[in-house]
Amino acid sequence: MKYLVVGLGNIGPQYAFTRHNAGFMALDRLAAQEGLKFEMKKLAYHTEWKTKGRSIHLIKPTTYMNLSGKALQYWMGQLKVEKENVLILVDDLALPLAKLRLKPKGSSAGHNGLKDIERVLHGNEYSRLKIGIGDDFPKGRQVDYVLGNFDDEELTILIEKLDTVKQMILSFCTLGIERTMNSFNE
Repeated sequence: MKYLVVGLGNIGPQYAFTRHNAGFMALDRLAAQEGLKFEMKKLAYHTEWKTKGRSIHLIKPTTYMNLSGKALQYWMGQLKVEKENVLILVDDLALPLAKLRLKPKGSSAGHNGLKDIERVLHGNEYSRLKIGIGDDFPKGRQVDYVLGNFDDEELTILIEKLDTVKQMILSFCTLGIERTMNSFNE
């Protein structure tokens, strides 16, 4: 069985530890733990995680956040992965720092990466794992906040939770979304 897990983020060292790159960070953590190496391919960094009879393709789009759908569309076609077997990892301002929530569908909530994915998938019915980044910013400073770096304390808290993200990805790919939500959603 084939799956596609897409971590959302922006490429480049200036974005590496920003809140908006929580999706990239989750996949980097998983890859490091499993000894996987991302390779630059068309529209994304790609690696494959073979585990428990599953072929889980992990991508980090190189299209920048606002065009994430372009990479998703290409890789879904290239790998022949159905929408039901796609999981998007995304930062979420509405959740407290490091809180995780898996959902089978939902609004983009103004997130430009999700808006572009909705555009290419013609709707909002696709699985997403939201990674809370909190909303501790002054009015009108949202962009600065999401493109700002996690401080050391926040990073420590987040990294501990990224191990749970790995477990949730594996559960999604082996047990399905409903059982994974029942087991992991807080």
